[in-house]
Amino acid sequence: MTAGYRPWSVVVRWPSSSLPSLKGYRRIRDRAHAMSAPGVGQAPYVLAHLLGYLDDRRANPASPSVLANRSGQYLHLMGHSFGGRFLCEAVQRAAERPPRPPVLGWSTPRDPRQPFTVDSMLIFQMAAPRDAFTRHFPTLFPCEENPGAPLRGPLVLTHSRWDRATGFWHLRAEGATGIGHSGVGAAPVPQFTTRLLPTEAVYPQQALDHRIVNVDAGWLYRGGRHTRLAPAGAHSDFQRAESAHLLLTLAERSR
Repeated sequence: MTAGYRPWSVVVRWPSSSLPSLKGYRRIRDRAHAMSAPGVGQAPYVLAHLLGYLDDRRANPASPSVLANRSGQYLHLMGHSFGGRFLCEAVQRAAERPPRPPVLGWSTPRDPRQPFTVDSMLIFQMAAPRDAFTRHFPTLFPCEENPGAPLRGPLVLTHSRWDRATGFWHLRAEGATGIGHSGVGAAPVPQFTTRLLPTEAVYPQQALDHRIVNVDAGWLYRGGRHTRLAPAGAHSDFQRAESAHLLLTLAERSR
């Protein structure tokens, strides 16, 4: 990172704790979904408002047209657990055309060749079915039929077999283990699998330059002696320097 690196962070938080039960699991799942659900949630409008502001104020970039300019303006998204599901729903809905949310640069775009894009998305221990990107979020990714998709950079997702929330509880609530436990299964785009690296190691470019990157963090996201016995296991054991190393690597590779 350069000396002038000054990130602006927008953090979304909502009540996400519950009793360790199927009822509690489903309550948190439904809360996350409600923030983006059509006719209920306002998250896509808030996100579109932010993206419209950035698009309105950015310099006119050369090719490719992304939310980046000579001043280093990039958009990176990060979520955890059900927050990853919320992000995917919000981004997918915010990018729908038509209709567009009536905010700032979205309602009257200056140039249709400059759609908003997400430069990278990192989701720790996503609480969603392994085929979620085929069933629920297929329009996130650019393809011949959908060239204006919102996600231009990689979607990177960590998983750990020690994650009991997306393993034991997800299995009982949704009939199969989740992404945070076992990684992405079926997907509309090619995938790549790699390992979470220690902070002193450098990620090879070819390890992250893919549409979907599954990162096996089981060697580190294991939980301590006490959390291994907790209902969620190592579900929240991502608050580590190695996680920040992955996030900053994605930001650096987008430049």
